[in-house]
Amino acid sequence: MRLALVIVTAALTVTTMSGCASETPAPRADSTAPVIAPGKPGEEARTLAPDEAVSAVPQATANAADIAYVQDMIVHHQQALDMAILAPSRAESAKLKSLASRIKDSQGPEIQWMRTWLQQQGQRLPDHHGAHEGMAGMATPEEMEQLKAASGQAFDRLFLELMIKHHEGAIEMSTQVLKGGSHLRIEELANDVGVTQLSEIRRMREMQAAG
Repeated sequence: MRLALVIVTAALTVTTMSGCASETPAPRADSTAPVIAPGKPGEEARTLAPDEAVSAVPQATANAADIAYVQDMIVHHQQALDMAILAPSRAESAKLKSLASRIKDSQGPEIQWMRTWLQQQGQRLPDHHGAHEGMAGMATPEEMEQLKAASGQAFDRLFLELMIKHHEGAIEMSTQVLKGGSHLRIEELANDVGVTQLSEIRRMREMQAAG
């Protein structure tokens, strides 16, 4: 993963007192540099107080927000794959076909990683095509049928419209777990999803403008 939410730069001075072995105090670590926490999306970085810095570092334990995010994101990613695999035979734009291939190549392995992570946590694996009512950015069954029936420029227009909305939903979900989650690897995943899909939204909007 390319991003970490907390950057810690600290110089530690360890002081060890001499004396009887049974009375020797434990080493003491004194921080001599600030701890800077980059802000959430849309927020500025800030300097943390020492007591804040301890709790700000993500932990290797999962909470309910982490679990729900991964279960939902598997279903969310699967719909993106369902859309992407239509592009080679239906799209007209070579750029769109390339983007769809990139989506498939990145989100497919992420689904496998998330499934493995849930198994390691002893959690339920969702059905790839499970219910997604109310999930941010998801295309309706009717919209998916329209996409499957389209071809050429009509497919390109609908694909971009649906996939931009789909990516915006994934970013919304990732922003929420960054606020409420606790697991380091899920924080890294959410950051990566946010950065990657925001970049792809920009590319898709450029395609829309050019079309």
